[in-house]
Amino acid sequence: MLKGAFVITQILTQLQKAAIFNVSMGPGRESNEQKFFSRATRRQRLTAGVILLAIAAFFAVAWLMGRYQITLYPFYCGFKQRYGLPCPTCGMTTAVIAFARGEIMRSFYTQPAAAIFCCLAAVSAFFAFLITVFGVYSHTFERRVASLKLRYIIAAVLVILAAGWAVTLARALAQNGG
Repeated sequence: MLKGAFVITQILTQLQKAAIFNVSMGPGRESNEQKFFSRATRRQRLTAGVILLAIAAFFAVAWLMGRYQITLYPFYCGFKQRYGLPCPTCGMTTAVIAFARGEIMRSFYTQPAAAIFCCLAAVSAFFAFLITVFGVYSHTFERRVASLKLRYIIAAVLVILAAGWAVTLARALAQNGG
């Protein structure tokens, strides 16, 4: 772990030397070139820290659920009872628990949509860690996220859920022979 932090520190030092890291140039001296990274403000670091802790707590609870066989929803799926097929979210909890335990391939096999969301959460946690601990903030990333419209995000989530359900449904139909 300590070696990883040293490597990240070395990378950040190299970025700073390459002048793509926005360092204070003193009063009255501004650079016209666009910077990829800048120092995070206290508010940005605090926000990133809260996000990091929330994601870490989510995966810790999932890991504990898998470790101690705790069920989130002890009742049988109503959709599956009625139609004999898995619902769009069937397998989500199992996939998240598998992901939290480090069984990434099992997570993708169980419910691909949940595994994709877990991967996005892990990447978000990594960037939140960089912002919180090292104070590195990317305005390029912020502009890209800010330019996304809510309807596109919702559409992407629905497409991922539909694709995950299609895979789960195809697997259930193949197992049932029908």
